[in-house]
Amino acid sequence: MRMTRRGILKFGLAGATTLGTGLVAPSIVLAEGRRPVIDGGVMSGDMLADRAMLWSRVDRPARMMIELADNPEFRAARQLVGPEALPAGGLTAKLDATGLGGMDEVHYRVRFTALGDHRALSEPVTGRLRLPPQTRRDVRFVWSGDTAGQGWGIDEARGGMTTYATMLDQRPDFFIHSGDTVYADGPLKESVELADGTLWRNRMTPEKLKVAETLQEFRGQHAYNLLDANVRRLNAEVPMLAQWDDHETTNNWYPGELLEDDRYTEKNASLLAARGRQAFLEYTPLRQRPEAPGRIHRRFPYGPGLEVFMLDMRTFRAANDRNRQANGADLLGAEQLRWLLNALRDSTATWKVIASDMPIGLVVRDGERFEAVANDEGGQPLGREQEIARLLKAIRDEAIHNVVWLTADVHYTAAHHYSPERASFKDFAPFWEFVSGPLHAGTFGPGELDATFGPEVVFQKAPPEGQANLPPSDGYQFFGQVDLDGESETLTVTLKDSAGQSLHRQVLEPHRACPAPAAGRR
Repeated sequence: MRMTRRGILKFGLAGATTLGTGLVAPSIVLAEGRRPVIDGGVMSGDMLADRAMLWSRVDRPARMMIELADNPEFRAARQLVGPEALPAGGLTAKLDATGLGGMDEVHYRVRFTALGDHRALSEPVTGRLRLPPQTRRDVRFVWSGDTAGQGWGIDEARGGMTTYATMLDQRPDFFIHSGDTVYADGPLKESVELADGTLWRNRMTPEKLKVAETLQEFRGQHAYNLLDANVRRLNAEVPMLAQWDDHETTNNWYPGELLEDDRYTEKNASLLAARGRQAFLEYTPLRQRPEAPGRIHRRFPYGPGLEVFMLDMRTFRAANDRNRQANGADLLGAEQLRWLLNALRDSTATWKVIASDMPIGLVVRDGERFEAVANDEGGQPLGREQEIARLLKAIRDEAIHNVVWLTADVHYTAAHHYSPERASFKDFAPFWEFVSGPLHAGTFGPGELDATFGPEVVFQKAPPEGQANLPPSDGYQFFGQVDLDGESETLTVTLKDSAGQSLHRQVLEPHRACPAPAAGRR
């Protein structure tokens, strides 16, 4: 809604002095303690050609108020009244800002007005986002996953979560968070002694002292990450497409699981996941659709050259087991698989990026069971592999070209090329999968590859043999960067470390005939 004169009167701002912000300030000086405080920064995401989600969090019940402009000075700003931030929603508020067509860059400014005292306005917090283009232009985005895991929280003396700052330095158009946005099952200790004798000192909050079980404890996991200045700066400058994996709830969970973990008094994983999902949706700029409440899989066209398909490999999965059922087992689930195939068929974008929260060919174990797609059998597709086999076959048979997979989850970085020439299952076209992460967590790997779909390691970087759970200060934190050339439509994928150093670059040409995959360059 526009902020009309009636709306201004409603909020008790009529007759007040005008601020340079375009909003008005009450002429009565109020005690600072009566003003709401924006304590979570601002965030944007789920951007389309003419709309985007805008998010913020405040310290008390209050109403969100937003200004929108196509310039950083907020000249001729459009004023909107947003929703109320209430304890029932974790004091978060988000607005689907529409009518943005024709704007390349959107500048937004958020304030909150206290409920019951509309004269009390918070200080403003500003953000910006770039909308998808209508014509061909260069596009850059970054992706990674895994934040605040394995006991490595915010050590402010070491600069906090520095990979977020490095990603911002690349000036991306948007950021894909590939899951494990928080570690709800990963309590922190105040300090951890490192191999060099120094101490890693975690910033602490009450919610990070134990595993999350209540809704408030799950909310606290997300609120914790927002204490980091690097995270808040990236959120304010770069729109995010968020997906979830397991650690938003607990490690390797699946629907119907009963936990065998003494840290939990609540053993029902599905109940924990319901609370975790609510907190995840409250704390991310993810658009909720009335016909599909709680849905996480979705698609985002980004101009003529690119479309992103966000998967959900957690909600619809069958139980983790040996993953070798002859009649298959769910990972995406039948409904999501149909949605993905239809969306890929309908897409007119040159490049189709599948953002997957788990890798295809890497063996990800859950004790004696399997957590991801691969089952370490290496033969014809069994279990969850059959879903992926059907998908890959349909992509080939229906001539859906230029499909690239991006993923995280395994806490190291790699470039994998898949080819039927090396595979047990041969009914698919060659494709690339790029792995990156962690953003700020322990580093592990490398993993084993399963031969079913013929993956080959073109590049990988992981800790030295025999080392695991290395801290962020050791430098084994990674993200990926994707650059689309608007003129040639060449797609360049670069794997980078937390310092911004390029580790591997893969140049992909759009399908014109059937060229062999280009060799990687470091």
